[in-house]
Amino acid sequence: MSHQDGDQELGITESKAHNTGEWYAELVQKAGLADYAPMGGFIVTRPRGYAIWERIQDHLDGWFKDTGVRNAYFPLFIPESYLEREKDVVEGFDPEVAWVTHGGYEELEERLAVRPTSESIIAPYMAQWTRSHRDLPLRLNQWCSVVRWEATETKPFFRTKEFLWQEGHTAHADREGAWEETMMRLDQYERVYEEVMAMPALTGRKPPHDKFPGAHTTTTIEALMPDGKTVQGATSHYLGTSFAEAFDITYADADETEHPAHTTSWGISWRAMGALIMTHSDDQGLVLPPALAPEQVVIVPIWQEETKADVLEYAEGVAEDLEAAGHRVHLDDRENRNPGFKYNEWELKGVPLRIEIGPNEVEDGEITLVHRPDGESATAGRDAVGETVQEHLDAVFATLYASAEATLEGEIREAESREEILGTIGQHGGYVKAGWCGDAACEEPIKDAIAAEIVMVPLDRDEAPIHEDCAICGEPAEETAYFAKSY
Repeated sequence: MSHQDGDQELGITESKAHNTGEWYAELVQKAGLADYAPMGGFIVTRPRGYAIWERIQDHLDGWFKDTGVRNAYFPLFIPESYLEREKDVVEGFDPEVAWVTHGGYEELEERLAVRPTSESIIAPYMAQWTRSHRDLPLRLNQWCSVVRWEATETKPFFRTKEFLWQEGHTAHADREGAWEETMMRLDQYERVYEEVMAMPALTGRKPPHDKFPGAHTTTTIEALMPDGKTVQGATSHYLGTSFAEAFDITYADADETEHPAHTTSWGISWRAMGALIMTHSDDQGLVLPPALAPEQVVIVPIWQEETKADVLEYAEGVAEDLEAAGHRVHLDDRENRNPGFKYNEWELKGVPLRIEIGPNEVEDGEITLVHRPDGESATAGRDAVGETVQEHLDAVFATLYASAEATLEGEIREAESREEILGTIGQHGGYVKAGWCGDAACEEPIKDAIAAEIVMVPLDRDEAPIHEDCAICGEPAEETAYFAKSY
């Protein structure tokens, strides 16, 4: 595809409401976030796209470090014998693993897996580094990419063979410490969705048949997309002692008795970016919350030849004041593009706030501010421009959050029978809450009919089910199941 301005002038041609998948693919490319790589299933992340990921990363990385996590880095390749040890705990990732069989011209004595996840390479070193109860808790994290050879149809950030993520791995002396860790990380993921990405999300557990293999409990963040499908936004796993026993992560307590550690793992991938883009963006292009936008403010000066010098000088002064106040600002003083073109281009690229400055603003000592996405416009004085812009950025965030919250609240419904579940999801999408007996077989009729599944059950295991009977089989319900279609 070409990246010439001629393409940009076309803007987004697909409709979010009617062709969500095609709209999303077009948006990701035209907003300069990603391109498709020459080999199927992979993408090239462009600087604008990577800048958004970096900001998500920066928020989380700071919170992780504030709570005792240290970053490390483990090899991309995992010896087959190491991956085999994981089979004591889980079935493994066999169908998804990419293998390296040669180095140069030499065939390797042992195949190397390209990491699909890193428990089997990290756990042996956690075992080496854990000797005494004084070594615990041990909290490690790495930011890296992983490869899972499962994606068929590429959807940038949602579904690719290689994706970026972080994976945290911790070891604790007892269940209480490990469970507290699991929930703390889930809370941090919820915080990044709500406070940074302007996306309300649901928290819960995965049903036993869909938890991370080998885990005692998998907790999840679920975010609802505008097309009624849910996205698993991040997961945090309490692994119990199963991985510790498989990899000999043990510690000696104060009286020298050996115990297996309790471990956790937790991760968020750039799927969060896909959810962010799909939730907020529109038919004009990308929409970003202020904390994640590469440019928070674009200043567009509007001049005729006789007012050009005054307008540009005024605009440059505003830009300098905004930078001094800590805002990310871009002054678009290109002479070969008219203001209307600039408005459209920066709307396409997702800048949350536009400041227009023409001769009238200069004369009156004012600025004109225009919000993305709703186009709300206001005039304000030139003084205290840093504070004024912050107020308007906060208003943009509030608008985005309120819109996403309204979508979510209207898309949680109840059902008491298989027919009601099928009919409600078929007609409306969203989440459908129903009583569930706990048998995985009761998910099958829903999955077979409309490709929906149980995406979540409540975090509180003692919470009474929404209905007394299972909506599928009629047996007594053990808990509430949230059915939905998933990305």
